[in-house]
Amino acid sequence: MFKSFWGSEEQHNEQSYGDRPVVSRIPPNEAAGIVVVLKDKSASELQKLLSNKDAYQQFLHSLDIVQNQIHLRNELRNETIQLAKHNLEKEPHIRELRNQCQIIRATELATAREKLNELEKQKQEILRFYSPTSLLHRLQESMHKTEEESEALHQQLLDREIDLTTFTHKYKRLRNLYHKRSLTHLAANTSLVG
Repeated sequence: MFKSFWGSEEQHNEQSYGDRPVVSRIPPNEAAGIVVVLKDKSASELQKLLSNKDAYQQFLHSLDIVQNQIHLRNELRNETIQLAKHNLEKEPHIRELRNQCQIIRATELATAREKLNELEKQKQEILRFYSPTSLLHRLQESMHKTEEESEALHQQLLDREIDLTTFTHKYKRLRNLYHKRSLTHLAANTSLVG
């Protein structure tokens, strides 16, 4: 009789939720409590439970184990609802923090790009400054400057602003400098062309 009421063990221990069967385990002491309640029922009462869905539901909900499960489910649902409300209350703050993070990230990115552009400009200037063409141009300018200083020194000698010994010493130094630069310029020019 009890076996026919409960059906096979697999039928009542597995409930299908969607496509996945969920296996429920009833602790032995609770199962014994259910058996005691059913033991007191007459055969007609048991037959009514099997055939009348409402009677079965009413009996099922009168069991302490089911009441406890319903109570636990209600508590969990209320806690979940409270947690969801609490999370929803924090949503504007989270959105604000997210916006602040995006602003900070955008600002830092703009600053980093600006710095990168400045460094790129400095790099280009350094490359231009030390490019072979630039070095040759500066070398040629320094040659012209040395040539002009030599001419000015020569003019000072002609105008008798300096004596011959001072002139010879300074002029020799300037001419050596001019020829070094001239030879360096020539060598650099030749290596660039070759």
